[in-house]
Amino acid sequence: MKRNLLSPLFIHISLLVLGLHTATAQANNMLDVSCESPPPVHCQNGNCTSKLAERGNITDPRTGREYFLDYPCDLKPGEDIVFILNIHGAGSIANWQRHYFPIMDYKEEYRLVVATPTAEGSGAMGNGPGIRMWMSDVDDTHLQNISNQVIDAFGAENIMSFWLAGHSQGGITARRLVCTEFFRDKVDGMLSLSGGRIGNARIVDRFGPPQADGSPPPARPRTIGAESLPNCDFSHIYTTGEHEIIALPETSPWADKYRCQQRRHSEIVDTEPGWVTDSGRSGYPVWGMDARPGTADVVEYIDCMDGRVVADVVRLDKGHTEGLEPVTVPQ
Repeated sequence: MKRNLLSPLFIHISLLVLGLHTATAQANNMLDVSCESPPPVHCQNGNCTSKLAERGNITDPRTGREYFLDYPCDLKPGEDIVFILNIHGAGSIANWQRHYFPIMDYKEEYRLVVATPTAEGSGAMGNGPGIRMWMSDVDDTHLQNISNQVIDAFGAENIMSFWLAGHSQGGITARRLVCTEFFRDKVDGMLSLSGGRIGNARIVDRFGPPQADGSPPPARPRTIGAESLPNCDFSHIYTTGEHEIIALPETSPWADKYRCQQRRHSEIVDTEPGWVTDSGRSGYPVWGMDARPGTADVVEYIDCMDGRVVADVVRLDKGHTEGLEPVTVPQ
């Protein structure tokens, strides 16, 4: 499945060249999942409260666990697709992730198959109690099962590229998995949605104790320890809210690995808000305020070896949990 023809799906909209087909045949019952456009259990007009607890429309037969599968309803047999495994952050759930990074909204336009699961592991983040998290002993087999189920159903020969996309602890999980024996020869790219950059960015601590009046802790820098680079090949895109980091590094060891020639800046302006935010921490800029329109600064490392994509996207005046805006989503 692994090809040098890597998807520039998440870079600038003008760079998207996926050889789309003018499909007419209907493929609306893959894996016994009835295809829907708009996707099922979708928020409407900003009303997400009653829908975000949903876990899926398909079952992993090996574990009995549900996940969401979204795919083009007009998919033709043998058509090339991009497969995205969309992994939520700690304490979250599948349908929240579908609306935080709603790449499902572009499944017809860019020929996407998107699988979005829910973790069953549990662990602690910061000083808080145990919450739902991706844990290797509980969740890795499920993520492998989903990948196999999708690859078998849609055909390895038809998957133009396979991306792991993860928010927060989901991004950390994607990085942990990407070079494992199962994924290293399958995955072409990793999208870190506020989930850790290869070539550490200095980030702001989100987990300090509350202040005396009960308000969130003030932002303070948190230093990341020395990192070792992954030992396999893939494209890498990092997105972050401006309030989450002290500054974006001027260099990238991943860009150096692929001998990218230079940095190119561009700007994405969104006039529409994303779907969701973390209402429990809304108003604390590091965590994220209300979802709203915005501007993103894109730094792309160009002319990389083997057609690899390396880029950073900083969402200005945003924090950790505002859902991605419509135009930023497909970059």
